[in-house]
Amino acid sequence: GETARLQSVSGTMRSRRGDRVYSAVSKLALLQVGNVKMPLIIPRDTPELEEFFTQLEAAQSIYVDQFVLSSASPPGLISAPESLARAKELGIPVKEADPRKLSHLCNGANHQGVVAVAAARDYATVEDMLALARERGEAPLLLLCDGLEDPHNLGAVIRAAECAGAHGVIIPKRRSVGLTYAVSKASAGAVEHLPVARVQNLAALLEELKEKGLWIFAADMDGQPWCQADFTGPSAIVIGSEGRGVGRLVKERSDFVVSLPIRGKVNSLNASVAAGVLCYEALRQRRSAPAGNLWSAPSNR
Repeated sequence: GETARLQSVSGTMRSRRGDRVYSAVSKLALLQVGNVKMPLIIPRDTPELEEFFTQLEAAQSIYVDQFVLSSASPPGLISAPESLARAKELGIPVKEADPRKLSHLCNGANHQGVVAVAAARDYATVEDMLALARERGEAPLLLLCDGLEDPHNLGAVIRAAECAGAHGVIIPKRRSVGLTYAVSKASAGAVEHLPVARVQNLAALLEELKEKGLWIFAADMDGQPWCQADFTGPSAIVIGSEGRGVGRLVKERSDFVVSLPIRGKVNSLNASVAAGVLCYEALRQRRSAPAGNLWSAPSNR
């Protein structure tokens, strides 16, 4: 589908980092989907209202000045604060920023109080990833990133996953970096070839993946040795955040916990390094597995 874009009448801008950014405020604000444009402030009862909010979900994040949050709208119209509140309900991060931050994002152009950052690439769905696995005749191999906030880490995870032949990377909508320009650059182009999905709740997704026959492996401390885990079946590997590791609920809902040996004084590996080791262990096992065994389960759940 088309990527939804928030833009001002002056058009699209690109920040110094290379992110696609769109300025918007009051009646000048437009949501563009293909050739269709709708104002950010729109009548409450128009048929386009729900479509507007549906397409708004494609925004990566929204930065807003305080004066916009407190602005009122004429009677019968949806105000910017109401639109931003709905964006939060859709899981789009809305962050208050001072004018200097907004100006930096817009490369000095007139931002008028609101800046929306679009993803460097359209997000895929989990079904897209499973369909890719079926198309290749392979057992699914998915990477789930539980709260990675460093764009270079996420980019490196995507790069390692793509090189190892994984079918997709999944990230949460909140407490995680998205597909920013920095992530795309760190992936060395892998983001153009590997599907990346963004979901509301990772813990809930694990239950859905189990129902589809996948086995969940959480990479964390105090697990079984990584080389003893069986990745030949449909697998989803969870990589934790840089500081907190895998979340408690996500870990509890995983089928297995696997650990990499630590022999030095530092007690953990970089998330992208751990992802690369586990992805390539899965690749090694699958290349050695007998034909027809790729969809077998590691054990009874």
